[in-house]
Amino acid sequence: MLQDATRILHAQGYKITEPRKWVLQTLEKTPKPLSPYEIQDILDKQGKHLNHVTIYRVLDLFCRLNLAHRVLSTGGFVRCTLSDNIGCHRFMVCQHCGTIQEFADEDLCHEESNFARNRGFHTEYHLSESSGVCSKCYGR
Repeated sequence: MLQDATRILHAQGYKITEPRKWVLQTLEKTPKPLSPYEIQDILDKQGKHLNHVTIYRVLDLFCRLNLAHRVLSTGGFVRCTLSDNIGCHRFMVCQHCGTIQEFADEDLCHEESNFARNRGFHTEYHLSESSGVCSKCYGR
């Protein structure tokens, strides 16, 4: 992810600062959504000190560039696992283990935009996630 993120940041005119690198590395190592305060705690334990305002700013940038996403049901942030996949990025969140599966579906994105357009609404961005039980937890 760090190489892809570096390429995307540079292409958009941003530098790879230490805070951005640290947050990227933290998201890369953790498959579950993290709040900015959890990211701050992880970094503090590594001797890397960032205040939560800086972390929020970094996460905001990453979300705008599709390097990370905010998970609505938890309020935490995860790294984007799909990079340049076409379609709106969606999540399936397991209520038991917290695992998140990210997917993109171009047809679903178009269908939702058409649905909105037919009701006089112009969609600029889609947010969607499904909450349930993953295949590993199902039937336990």
